[in-house]
Amino acid sequence: MAATSPRVLTSEFFDRPADRVARELLGASLVVRAADGRLNRHLVFETEAYLGAHDLACHGSRGLTKRNATMFGPAGRWYVYLCYGMHWMLNIVTGREGVPAAVLIRGVGEHVGPGRLTKSLGIDRSFDGQPASRRAGLWLEASGIALPRRLIERTPRIGVGYAGEWAEKPLRFVVDPERIARLSGQL
Repeated sequence: MAATSPRVLTSEFFDRPADRVARELLGASLVVRAADGRLNRHLVFETEAYLGAHDLACHGSRGLTKRNATMFGPAGRWYVYLCYGMHWMLNIVTGREGVPAAVLIRGVGEHVGPGRLTKSLGIDRSFDGQPASRRAGLWLEASGIALPRRLIERTPRIGVGYAGEWAEKPLRFVVDPERIARLSGQL
């Protein structure tokens, strides 16, 4: 029996509320095409949801700017911005066009923390606005693993203390990568 290739997550997957997408990305793979053409797959184990203009922690809460314009675009595109003048942050746009919502990819594979993740994987502003696709060289694939909700920890997002009541919303989703590996039969 021939092996099937993993299913690339398309814009239809991302055209939903950010909190739902953030939870369902756990266990998926972030795939990066290296300069030599090799594909490197990294298991997603931590995400954060940013829900739109009403979410005071969201970049779109103060309106459209040159920096956040990608967030207002179609679902399934990368939103990459520079944080503290030194760390690139990788987000995937979610929901309908015109609503600034996205999911921050916080942890994949052995990379903990969104700044370390992008630095280690060579992700920078050049991906901003690109579709999450093989053509762009950076995409997400479904794992086929059904993660029970009891394995997913929900916590407040990190570094958004300025957002008032929105700082405490449980919009960060985390799962122990070893548990995903056990479920997928990799351990």
